[in-house]
Amino acid sequence: MADNYLERRMDDLRNGRLQKSSSPRHTVTSAAGLFGKYPPRRVLVTGGANGIGLEIARTFARAGCKVAVIDIDAVAGQRLTTGEGIRFCQADVADPRALEAAMNNVLLAWHDIDIIVSNAGIFRQLPVEGGSADIFDNTIDVNLRPAYLMACKWAEWRKGLPYPNPYGGRMVLISSTRHLQSETGTECYSASKGGVAALTHALMMSLAEWRITVNCISPGWIHTGDESELTQADAAQHPSRRVGRPSDVARLALFLTLPDNDFINGADIPVDGGMTRRMIYV
Repeated sequence: MADNYLERRMDDLRNGRLQKSSSPRHTVTSAAGLFGKYPPRRVLVTGGANGIGLEIARTFARAGCKVAVIDIDAVAGQRLTTGEGIRFCQADVADPRALEAAMNNVLLAWHDIDIIVSNAGIFRQLPVEGGSADIFDNTIDVNLRPAYLMACKWAEWRKGLPYPNPYGGRMVLISSTRHLQSETGTECYSASKGGVAALTHALMMSLAEWRITVNCISPGWIHTGDESELTQADAAQHPSRRVGRPSDVARLALFLTLPDNDFINGADIPVDGGMTRRMIYV
């Protein structure tokens, strides 16, 4: 049916029977065009001083947003403040009091937050016989718990506002494809990122009262160093024929927070060049 429809439309076009629409068409042809149309928002990014988080923070800043970063790296964070006009709060997200103080700093300065990107994380790969409760707990404390605590604080703040935020809000959690597939020695990391994916749809329900959508991005191999370090084999194993870049994740984060994208909610979206769908036998 779809093919017949297209054939009829093409026939109408060739014979002059197809009228032009009177409504304007808005087509985004480049990232610059998307940035130009993006409304200014107040954006908080954890772990935004380096790696994927840094690219996310810069992408929102280039789009015209106010951006604040919470990160433990004071040197890299200060460079963001002085060189790029991004607000920086030094804090260890594994410390609940420090995280709350940093978030209060941003909320009091801006009166509200429109978008939160929970990105901070640590990766450990070690033999299971060398594991411990302290290692597991610390991974959870950095990778999973902060997203929950920030959502709790945000909901409390929104409840106290005299009027609702007309935009609602967006929360984007950064998980990993490792919550779907694993190598040896990744128990702590995989468990923490699986928790992020599950937390996503739980928070979706709880934050719906304030029209805050909650979605999860699960990156695969995202190379944050020099691309010259990569081999031809690294690229060839991906169906997309390349290794991921931080910008691949940042563009999706920006897309999920666009005003009209409030019907994307509770999703876990892989950004992995197709690797989690590739069938591999050795």
